[in-house]
Amino acid sequence: MPADLIHLVRHGEVHNPDRILYGRLPGYHLSELGHQMADVAAASLAGRPVTALYASPLQRAQESAQPWSQRYSLPIITEDRIVEPANWFEGGRFRFPHVLGNPRAWPQLINPMKPSWGEAFLSVEARMLEAIDEAWAAANGGEIVMVSHQMPIVMVARSVKKMRLAHDPRRRRCTLSSITTLARKGDEFIEVDYQEPAAELLAASTDLGAV
Repeated sequence: MPADLIHLVRHGEVHNPDRILYGRLPGYHLSELGHQMADVAAASLAGRPVTALYASPLQRAQESAQPWSQRYSLPIITEDRIVEPANWFEGGRFRFPHVLGNPRAWPQLINPMKPSWGEAFLSVEARMLEAIDEAWAAANGGEIVMVSHQMPIVMVARSVKKMRLAHDPRRRRCTLSSITTLARKGDEFIEVDYQEPAAELLAASTDLGAV
């Protein structure tokens, strides 16, 4: 029996005092506030019939999945296809429009519609939807939680709404520990809910997002 709902959960705040664009770099774990956010997100769906739990292989996603695992007594299934995209700027301090003053960055900024600085939007959309579709079909009913990252979740949200994938990263609707919920309608997924259970903690957080 396929899943009733799929909840795409973003990880909590990352410990990043140097404000590095960390991307897929190892060693970036949740801050104390990030752990609180992850706990709040898991508690927000208390009592729901969550039957499967997936997470990106990156440390911040695995740690954000822990409260869900404990609350629902579920193993964390590591799913590589819902990982953060790699990008040319990771490991540095990316700031727009200041980056335009760096000639080394110009070749990477030539096509923001693709984008030219990292994995193509179309590629992220395809791998995310593939992972979601397979998780939905493999479910034993109930609801699925998939802990991922801002850009991949935004790609799914824009895709199911038939919106253009290219967008301004500064205007993404996907805050830390937010939950974007999908349902299946015919042969397609649709968005049925968006929540920010950690909204009261966001003001104290630092969210560098991604590019």
